[in-house]
Amino acid sequence: MGISRDSRHKRAHTGARRAEYRKKRKFELGRQAANTRIGAKRIHTVRVRGGNIKFRALRLDTGNFAWASEASTRKARIIRVVYNASNNELVRTNTLVKGAIIEIDAAPFRQWYEAHYALAIGRKQKATEGEDALTKKRSNHVLRKIENRKAESKVEQALADQFASGRILARIASRPGQSGRADGYILEGKELDFYVRKLKARKA
Repeated sequence: MGISRDSRHKRAHTGARRAEYRKKRKFELGRQAANTRIGAKRIHTVRVRGGNIKFRALRLDTGNFAWASEASTRKARIIRVVYNASNNELVRTNTLVKGAIIEIDAAPFRQWYEAHYALAIGRKQKATEGEDALTKKRSNHVLRKIENRKAESKVEQALADQFASGRILARIASRPGQSGRADGYILEGKELDFYVRKLKARKA
């Protein structure tokens, strides 16, 4: 028996069994879940209705993540899945699905922030000798631009603490089993507070 997406086999809301008046149809088919895991990129193509193509990601290790408050998007490495509202098994197996809360590498965003604002973020020790994003020589014109930007450079404390650890919480907004990508956005504000509380409750 194949996977079917029809509702004729379900009982009516009254509990009555529905009459079986036709067999399964091709347009009602379903397919196996992708169960995308973290690993070297592996994507299969699937020919679907209308001759279209879906991209079934079986393994992914990177994605494009947006830092909405800074209007900046960077490609970052996916480290692990930390929370999934629908199923704890998806956390244990590090399965990437839409809506999963994951940890990503903070380095691309830290490098962008320090180059854009010439301010340190999430540094545990002083930078090593040599050319650095904070100390490198800039023209007067660029210095004036950076000074104007610094008025808007405030980062909330919860996010700054994550930068210090080198890992940021993000949410997957794409569908890895359909588009072959694990893109999303960094958690901020009330949404970040909500998931931090959830993670603490799970550890307790």
